[in-house]
Amino acid sequence: MQSSNRLNPSRLIDFTVKDLTVDKLRLIEVPDNATLADALNAMSLFCIKPMANRVRAVPVAAVPGQWLGAGGSMIVESDKETGRAKKQYIGMVTMLDVVAHIAEEEEENGLDKKMAAHVSSVIGHCPEGRSLWSLNPNTSIMDCMEILSKGIHRVLVPLDSNVENTSGPELVESASAYTMLTQMDLVSFFLDQSSHLQAILSCTVIDLSAVNDNVLAITSKARVKDAVKCMSMAMLNAVPIVESSSDEEDHTQLVDGCHLATLRSWLPLNALEFAENIPRTPLFASAPARELVTCHVTSTLVQVIRMATTRRVHRVWVVDKNDGLQGLVSLTDIIAAVRAAISTS
Repeated sequence: MQSSNRLNPSRLIDFTVKDLTVDKLRLIEVPDNATLADALNAMSLFCIKPMANRVRAVPVAAVPGQWLGAGGSMIVESDKETGRAKKQYIGMVTMLDVVAHIAEEEEENGLDKKMAAHVSSVIGHCPEGRSLWSLNPNTSIMDCMEILSKGIHRVLVPLDSNVENTSGPELVESASAYTMLTQMDLVSFFLDQSSHLQAILSCTVIDLSAVNDNVLAITSKARVKDAVKCMSMAMLNAVPIVESSSDEEDHTQLVDGCHLATLRSWLPLNALEFAENIPRTPLFASAPARELVTCHVTSTLVQVIRMATTRRVHRVWVVDKNDGLQGLVSLTDIIAAVRAAISTS
């Protein structure tokens, strides 16, 4: 007989955001006058170890009161003793912001000039960077799943909040220190709690409706700057590259990736990989190319989660027996599927 834990995923409702961040490091950040190169180097410091989580965004800190925070936010770090505001987080610079900035129209000494730009001028190049949220550590795991399954990929979490309970993200917060909670943290937590989630994790991704078959792609003839512009507008960090079906096709627009014959070399155009190949620093000089991570509709959710967390990818591509693209399973899809299954259990 199976244990009650294996068949009782609702036990997860006892957990809070604090349980997800107990082992998290203090926030990685850059000042508002840091250059784009500085920001990328800050991200790279946490990406050079094998299997290290790839930092795809960093908060930007500024002198309090001089900026309007992204999305109207007012998230400040204050002195623990006096309560005086020491710095204000004015936004988040993501890898896609960086790539969109670099891919703008070329000019003389273009790359060097773009890399010397202040990060404050890059915030909001892409829609995800136009908001900044904090999440109380006492927020329930179910509310956390709800938030991170609705398009928010990362939130700041105060380490010393006095608020007892809150059910949603906040635009206003003051604390002496913060950490960052990401979708990857939450999905990794699902594996840690597999004894409570076995009944859900053992289901196939298709049975859990976790497969997204609305896959947008770019053609093999698309220019990088057009691809990045499309990715920015659609808030996509990666798209597959498909063979162009005709010379008359519009290569400046995204196309339906699941109805084209083949993927070109099965290599996704990923904002992170594109940025890592920019010759800005020797830190990435020997960065290995990443193979595409794939699964099938019959793969179980736990198999897909292990692929995503082991390979540190935010999406697993779903293919058929002939390696034809059928869809994808993103971290957003995984979180939404688990929450829906728990709600109906």
